[in-house]
Amino acid sequence: MSTSDLQTFTGWAATAPNAPLQAYTYDPGPLGAEDVEVAVEFCGICHSDQSMIDNEWGRTRYPFIPGHEVVGTVVRVGDQVRGLKLGQRVGIGWNKGSCMHCASCMGGSHQLCRTVQPTIIGGNGGFADRLRAHWAWAIPIPAAIDPSLAGPLFCAGSTVFSPLVELDIKPTDRVGVVGIGGLGHLALKFLNAWGCEVTAFTSSPSKQEEAKRLGAHNAVASTDAAAMKAIAGTLDFLLVTASADLDWNSLMATLRGRGRLHFVGIVPSAIAVHVFSLIPAQKAISGSPVGSPSNMAKMLEFCARHQIVPQVEMFPMSQVNEAIDHLRAGKARYRVVLDASK
Repeated sequence: MSTSDLQTFTGWAATAPNAPLQAYTYDPGPLGAEDVEVAVEFCGICHSDQSMIDNEWGRTRYPFIPGHEVVGTVVRVGDQVRGLKLGQRVGIGWNKGSCMHCASCMGGSHQLCRTVQPTIIGGNGGFADRLRAHWAWAIPIPAAIDPSLAGPLFCAGSTVFSPLVELDIKPTDRVGVVGIGGLGHLALKFLNAWGCEVTAFTSSPSKQEEAKRLGAHNAVASTDAAAMKAIAGTLDFLLVTASADLDWNSLMATLRGRGRLHFVGIVPSAIAVHVFSLIPAQKAISGSPVGSPSNMAKMLEFCARHQIVPQVEMFPMSQVNEAIDHLRAGKARYRVVLDASK
């Protein structure tokens, strides 16, 4: 069967919460006029994939193919696709489509579209041989970036890079990163190259030297009251990439006037912060999702210029269950990528 006639995609699907993924074939239907079809080469594994596999958010429809950090080549294009061509290497992240006509889309904030299409919510993702997306969400990858390492940039990378652009983080700012994992390790690299003075916060003493290797100038144990007190009122921006409940008032105290505590990690509980920690010094709390297509393209240019790539561990796609178990066990350093050729 030729590529142009291909009507079935094959991937690895979850059939129930916590169940091992199994080989699964499905019919994607006709190719949309504005869609591209991508032959998957590599796909990262994100904690959100695990959450969807286990239906932690109550939004999974089984059978379900995870995967939203996709790198591959364009093999089919709809007749209204713009700016992409056959054989071009692209990446697809958390979202694969948006309406393209609302105020958010027209303003360049496609990720805020009320009908944005997440890649793995309501559809199948990139743990497969093929994936489709609207052309605007298939982002060309610069030749200077190793495609085998690029996948995590389209979710983890985009998530931590976007606030630097949208919140106008300056190279003269003193910034902190809370949580040194899949998102946090990229945040350290980005912020260092951005020109900031970077402080890493981690509850694991063993990660402090690793954080400095990744780009932090300073490392602080978030559980050390004396260390936290010593840096009180010194930071302009604090990026929370962790997915755990922490002492938010203690972290807020590290900020100087007009400082901002910004969330990109999904913490499990409500954020308990007293308003008196905000008002006197005019501090702020905010959060953001992955970036827009435009910001993802900027991120890739930035990565190519500064030779920034995620630290990954490679697994064959055929060993996807072993890779997921590795992630579940907290052993990933710091991102897991599946090789679709194996």
